[in-house]
Amino acid sequence: MRLILLGPPGAGKGTQCKHVVDKYGMKHMSSGDILRAERAAGSDLGKSAQGYMDSGKLVPDDVIIGMMIGAMKDATGGYVLDGFPRTVAQGEALDKALSAVGEKIDAIVNLQVPDEVIDARMTGRRSCPKCGQVYHILNMKPAVEGQCDNGCGELVQRADDTSEVVANRLKIYHEQTAAVVGYYEGTGSLIINVDANQAVDDVTASVLGELDKIDQAE
Repeated sequence: MRLILLGPPGAGKGTQCKHVVDKYGMKHMSSGDILRAERAAGSDLGKSAQGYMDSGKLVPDDVIIGMMIGAMKDATGGYVLDGFPRTVAQGEALDKALSAVGEKIDAIVNLQVPDEVIDARMTGRRSCPKCGQVYHILNMKPAVEGQCDNGCGELVQRADDTSEVVANRLKIYHEQTAAVVGYYEGTGSLIINVDANQAVDDVTASVLGELDKIDQAE
């Protein structure tokens, strides 16, 4: 399967992608993870993207499109795109690239969560800068407050998880990324809307239940 997983920042896309990847043997392709890796490596791509990411702005389309389409060429056995496409222009470029090799997206999974819930989720997140493990100050606490369970050391709040940046990211999401769903509705693509404002296991059951139907039909 070739899937796109959409939803506002903090909707749980990364968590659901992991469950999808584990069950169907697909590749998780996160634009955010790829960009952060490039930034950590000090590459030209990482340096150009850093200012956009830290302020909660979208990295320019041409940078993201080239990076993601290039990475997709190495994916075999299907993939789930996380954080891409984030604009209609990116969606159009993706469809054009897939069409050129006789492929298409099988479904778009759209996680839906109210803005006020997103704010609480994201501003409470803490992550380990060494191993990448993510925690939450309320509902996913580490064994020792402020310390990674894997023994890596002190947890940090990402620069893009502050209230100001979260508000800006949500504004951009509603102005640009939410329109991607409308774009794919216009192309006749399968849209799977999922209420992500519920227990994680319930969200997972909803997502996998719908994807099972696609997998069995292939």
